[in-house]
Amino acid sequence: MDRGEQGLLRTDPVPEEGEDVAATISATETLSEEEQEELRRELAKVEEEIQTLSQVLAAKEKHLAEIKRKLGINSLQELKQNIAKGWQDVTATSAYKKTSETLSQAGQKASAAFSSVGSVITKKLEDVKNSPTFKSFEEKVENLKSKVGGTKPAGGDFGEVLNSAANASATTTEPLPEQTQESL
Repeated sequence: MDRGEQGLLRTDPVPEEGEDVAATISATETLSEEEQEELRRELAKVEEEIQTLSQVLAAKEKHLAEIKRKLGINSLQELKQNIAKGWQDVTATSAYKKTSETLSQAGQKASAAFSSVGSVITKKLEDVKNSPTFKSFEEKVENLKSKVGGTKPAGGDFGEVLNSAANASATTTEPLPEQTQESL
């Protein structure tokens, strides 16, 4: 074989990374002509196999594109599938699972904290309602109401009105009933 026919074939050994050039030259000198010729034939054979495999791969890729076209699979659908697969892979990781569990626990703790804050506020309001100062204020309002409004049908005492107002505002955003508004 002459150098023109070999194409990409190199007859000189190429030193590997970290290999000393002087060692490569001495290795070439220690090979006999017969061993060098055998290595050249093997090199040509391997390069030919690589070229054949490249051609087969190109033909397979062309066939794949044709099948996808016939099935109506386009690039956007492939992208969607890749994203879905990627998300599935992410959700399967232990880091995602740990983060998800941590966030879930944090949400549960926050919910429990808000619930306990709500019950504390309710208890404090009940304590205020039962306090002597509030009772005194309630009596004064009742006296004032009876002096200003005279005798009207009872709409409940001040505590019942506050409870109904608190319940209405806690459960709905509807306006208070007329009777409750009048009694205030």
